Amino acid sequence: MVTRVLTIAGSDSGGGAGIQADLKTIGVLGGHGMSAITAVTAQNTLGVAGIHALPAAFVRLQIETVLDDIGADAVKTGMLANADIVEEVAAVVAERKLAMLVIDPVLAAESGAGLIEGSAADVLVKRLMPLATVVTPNAIEAGRLLGMRVESVADQRTAARRLADAGARAALVKGGHLPGVNAVDVLFADGELHELSGPRIDSRNTHGTGCILAAAIAFHLGSGADIANAVRKSKEFVTRAIAGGLSIGAGAGPANPFAAQR
Repeated sequence: MVTRVLTIAGSDSGGGAGIQADLKTIGVLGGHGMSAITAVTAQNTLGVAGIHALPAAFVRLQIETVLDDIGADAVKTGMLANADIVEEVAAVVAERKLAMLVIDPVLAAESGAGLIEGSAADVLVKRLMPLATVVTPNAIEAGRLLGMRVESVADQRTAARRLADAGARAALVKGGHLPGVNAVDVLFADGELHELSGPRIDSRNTHGTGCILAAAIAFHLGSGADIANAVRKSKEFVTRAIAGGLSIGAGAGPANPFAAQR
């Protein structure tokens, strides 16, 4: 049976991140992608021009309608926009006992534009994170969620442990924003630390990389992989997507999930 992955995230009108990146990733990997849209953005490679959040009750209706008929082997969250949406998503995940949940705590776009209201980040940590199989912040996001500076691999290790202490079964703290010859991600899963190092690719076409990585992890978890293998496979996938990124627009072009399979 095909692996069914539901993404709960915002729409990127430029097609590089959000549900667009998620659905491309899930499809390329051989799964069936479904979506519950939390917000509609007006954006391109230069930045975000506007955000329109959907009513939290309608976000929940999308989720429940999909689950009632099709079901889901894994769920991935991205941009959740505000505290009401986070609360509704947490409630339905708990009520439906959705076991494979990947949280990409999207706090800002590649351009730096904020994508979540300030209070919502706290609600995410308290209400949604304890339900997570894996949470996948980058170093900046991990620092904001935990109230600490994440500037080194040692900091990543500390942050990953602290995120797990906050309730997530596993935490992946990504190091793409940190300096170094290689991009090092730190995974804390089932009581063990893993460091995943990959080549740092010199490219501005990195829009959507966090979405692609989290969607790939959700697919692999839904297909039966354990956490460590799901993360390793997904890091390799997103590295290839960055290498094959698209030079379109005048700003940060998107990473390309289709190139990852070539």
